[in-house]
Amino acid sequence: MGKVYSLLGLQWGDEGKGKVVDHISKDISAAVRYQGGHNAGHTLIVNNEAIVFHLLPSAICHENIKCFLGRGVVVSLDALFEEIGDASRIIDNIETKLVVSPACSLIQPYHIKLDQLRERSHSSTTIGTTGRGIGTTYEDRVGRRGIRAIDLFNETNLHDKLKEALDYYNFLFSNSFKEEPIDFHQIYEKNLMQAEQLKPLIGNVSNEIKNLIDEGKSVLFEGAQGALLDVSLGTYPFVTSSNVIGGISSGVGISPTAIDYSLGIAKAYTTRVGEGPFPTELNDEIGKFLAEKGGEVGATTGRKRRCGWLDAILLKHAVYLSGVDGICLTKIDVLDGLDTINVCTGYESKLPVEDILESMNLEHLEPIYTHFKGWDEPTYGLNKFEDLNKIAQDYIFAIEDMCGVPIVMISTGPKREDTIIRNLF
Repeated sequence: MGKVYSLLGLQWGDEGKGKVVDHISKDISAAVRYQGGHNAGHTLIVNNEAIVFHLLPSAICHENIKCFLGRGVVVSLDALFEEIGDASRIIDNIETKLVVSPACSLIQPYHIKLDQLRERSHSSTTIGTTGRGIGTTYEDRVGRRGIRAIDLFNETNLHDKLKEALDYYNFLFSNSFKEEPIDFHQIYEKNLMQAEQLKPLIGNVSNEIKNLIDEGKSVLFEGAQGALLDVSLGTYPFVTSSNVIGGISSGVGISPTAIDYSLGIAKAYTTRVGEGPFPTELNDEIGKFLAEKGGEVGATTGRKRRCGWLDAILLKHAVYLSGVDGICLTKIDVLDGLDTINVCTGYESKLPVEDILESMNLEHLEPIYTHFKGWDEPTYGLNKFEDLNKIAQDYIFAIEDMCGVPIVMISTGPKREDTIIRNLF
């Protein structure tokens, strides 16, 4: 009998979800993206060749797995078609394995333009977005002026909706930013052209997923970004534009009770791309060590990731909010060779921790650390828990105690085989 799994990052993204999806995909029939857009970045090694997925579910590189983009995903058709073309050099028949919901909102050129103008403007808060139009597209969804995939197949509706949206955006460009307006006919014709390429991919995602579940097939829901970037529960306003936690039901169209097991991904330390508070950030030699050894460069943007110690307060909070049953701890090998490893177990603040987590205002917090002895014997490449040295094992046990859930997988390197499995599922 199949099961329904969810997989999401428990920090600020970049936890290594791609490799974990790749590892467990042999046991599933379908993989689903339910939120976000091409601001995600999942790096996989396929046939000794690196490939980065921004929009496609990572499991698409496996044979006999059907992949879906649910209605909660905002889709750049330029990015989708480019990614399909790039992945086709090492993956066969992508178009026959991919289904896109007709209810997906589409990222238009005016979304990207406004996103980038805001980031450059001194009159608005710079939050470090990818500048790819994700947030502005979600704004249009809430503002009820969005263009959805289904609109491309009705020329009259598309014409009217695009005109209304572009009137709004061109007013902003001209009056707020003193920028040239965008030509309506150019965008309209491009949408019609892309409709022909998109049409074979469109399908009833929620119904197909429901049927797979009813047939006893295993389904995996892949979250993009990380729990601390959730628009409602993260470090607002320095967040993404969608619900990472609990977004499956609305982002696909299934019952929230359908999930059998939730696996959370967390690094053995913490990283963050872009702006926003980061209590355990290390602006010293150890921070540089983690960044260099961990190869901490954003897969989507190429920006360097900020690095710091593991924050057990935030990790435990994300575990609770996400309903996580088990954790995959990644990049423990990056800690090899450190004399001391610190874990944040409290904050110096006049406010109780519970109040800090309610607002997620993490500015100006001084972390309180629990200190752990480092280990000399490398963990890199190990695939059996008993082969880890006792000090590394004790570090893992301590994180389990702090978070209240078991660590069921441990990644010890970038390759698929560099993985320790402990009672997974």
